[in-house]
Amino acid sequence: MKKLIKEKMEEVVELMNDQDEVVMEKEVIEKLEKILMLLKNPEKVELTTNEHIGRMKEIMQLVDHKIIDLDIDVDYCIPELGAVSEQCDISGSPHILLTYAEDEYSTRTRKVSLGTTALQSTQEDLTEHVVLAIEEFKDEIDDVRMG
Repeated sequence: MKKLIKEKMEEVVELMNDQDEVVMEKEVIEKLEKILMLLKNPEKVELTTNEHIGRMKEIMQLVDHKIIDLDIDVDYCIPELGAVSEQCDISGSPHILLTYAEDEYSTRTRKVSLGTTALQSTQEDLTEHVVLAIEEFKDEIDDVRMG
């Protein structure tokens, strides 16, 4: 629960420090009220975490179903679900690690973030975001290989 509250507080601080964004007092108050609700209702945090885990599993299935490129390895690095691969750093925010082995000695990797902003979108939108990132990664690799 401390991690979730810390993330929410960081969002408030980031919002307050954003020079490009016009921060409305109402936005800050709403975010702070959500933090207070979490502190007052820790059981709601557990429910939210369970919903989050279920949602991540669904997204994993949707992405796996849409991926057709067998040359790129997709590792889901989601702290709540544990590491799927040794390459995953699950101490940070959830992400997907894309790996392409160019040859025996070199690989290319890309990290697709699944931060709080991404997780607020619909499952279909997030799935499309991940699939698009995979396609862009593959196109980039093809461009380098073809010269």
